[in-house]
Amino acid sequence: MTDRIELTGLRARGRHGVYDFERAQGQEFVVDAVLELDLAPAARSDEVTDTVHYGELAERLVAVITGEPVNLIETLADRLLAVCLAEPLVGAATVTVHKPEAPIPHTFADVAVTMRRAR
Repeated sequence: MTDRIELTGLRARGRHGVYDFERAQGQEFVVDAVLELDLAPAARSDEVTDTVHYGELAERLVAVITGEPVNLIETLADRLLAVCLAEPLVGAATVTVHKPEAPIPHTFADVAVTMRRAR
């Protein structure tokens, strides 16, 4: 499938991490989601019901980010992928979780995990 919906730079505060202070203080996570699906029906009908409502998807993704804490961003990415793949029209999805405030004692631009799953 070559059609995609991309939601990039979705920001929310979560309490994920292996350290107690990460759970107590929380930090910002940034998520990119790419959904692979056939957009031709939506293009023809001009109806939101024939595609994925990206505003509603963003709400569900933020609920996961701000929800139950996990130790690893790999686990967080997997949970976010499950949300994306719960959309019936989506054939595959790629999620990247960025943790720009990761507790690394060196200067760095980003830490991210990217996972892709298909039906």
